Amino acid sequence: MLTLAARMIATVRVETVTLARARRRTLRRAHLLLSRRTEQTMGMPAETHRWTTAEVRDLQDESRPWPRYELIAGELLVTPAPRGAHQRAVGLLHTALANYLEAERLGEAVLSPADLELEPENITQPDVFVVPSTAGHLWRAWTDVKTLLLAVEVLSPSTARDDRSTKRALYQRVSVPEYWIVDLEARVVERWRPGDDRPEIVRRELAWMPVRARAPFTLDLSGFFARVLRDGAA
Repeated sequence: MLTLAARMIATVRVETVTLARARRRTLRRAHLLLSRRTEQTMGMPAETHRWTTAEVRDLQDESRPWPRYELIAGELLVTPAPRGAHQRAVGLLHTALANYLEAERLGEAVLSPADLELEPENITQPDVFVVPSTAGHLWRAWTDVKTLLLAVEVLSPSTARDDRSTKRALYQRVSVPEYWIVDLEARVVERWRPGDDRPEIVRRELAWMPVRARAPFTLDLSGFFARVLRDGAA
């Protein structure tokens, strides 16, 4: 007969194998969705499985930021690794916002990967976002982040549909004051606020005046896009 210790070890092994098999099934489903979305640049849903936050968090790997997994209304959104221009835009925006926020002491500019659950059973990872300061205290876990001052997405062919519809609707619903969609091809920023039926299209200078700010954040878009797209700018 097996000893108690042996039975416990056997049980742990069985549970470990079961969890590993479940994770492999989840990963296969996600990878299938990713391959289909890569083929369909409009990003139409590839399957009808309704995902849960537990399943999506099981896919996330902090050591591998891509692909990126998000969940909105039961639909898994899978974003493949972006191109260089996308990452340059993200980096420049983050730096500009971080410098401004440090001077104004309004919050912190953060880059994804993230695990934001601004609404129950929905997980989002904006390219860049601003977490407001709370009485001088720093947030420590993603569960501490309940609201945002700003969310920013830089468009990619595989994410344009979701950025402009699914994610935009969620950020408006949870009252994120500003949501910017950066369109590198058109060289504009689509600016959304809660209640907007259509975006403000910003072409020259992007100005943002958060509540309690002493001075506005400004970004010269012609210079920004020139640096991102490397078309002769310094």
